[in-house]
Amino acid sequence: MPLNGLNSYFNPAEHFCLNEVKYREHNTQSTINNQNQMKKIIFMSFLTLFISIGAHSQILDPVTWSYAAKKTSPTEATIYIKASIDKGWHLYSQFIKDGGPVKTTFNFPSSPTYVVLGKTMEPKPISKYESTFKMDVSYFENTVVFQQKVKLKAKLATVKGSIEFMVCDDKQCLPPSQVNFSVPVK
Repeated sequence: MPLNGLNSYFNPAEHFCLNEVKYREHNTQSTINNQNQMKKIIFMSFLTLFISIGAHSQILDPVTWSYAAKKTSPTEATIYIKASIDKGWHLYSQFIKDGGPVKTTFNFPSSPTYVVLGKTMEPKPISKYESTFKMDVSYFENTVVFQQKVKLKAKLATVKGSIEFMVCDDKQCLPPSQVNFSVPVK
């Protein structure tokens, strides 16, 4: 039936459908906004997690190395390599049998200004059975000073090298690390 002489009819079902379409459009936009907010929250959560993991991994550096050199004659010097080890951690000796932890190793590349004399010396370590490795191991706690004698071929020399080492505490072992060093001999 036409209303007011118009050629259209009022159909309550069509009116309801139009309102429902407007409602769906509003709800769809609202859902998209909520999804975007959730994506932002999830992204920020993962970012926070990765930052905290990165910060935690930086904390586990339980050995600080320092170096010094002392001339013992005009043609010889002793290089002192000191490891300061955090409480509860231990650094393994140079003299560990195969099948155990990674032993501390010193590498001195050849140089025209000096020659390495003998092996790197270390004080007497603590020796103890470790069930993790099922063997007796030798290690150091707190601090240890290694010494390397060198013969000087020049008045001024800089002794360079690297140290490979491994540290453990009573709960975990860290992967082996390598540190490079350079010690001027004056």
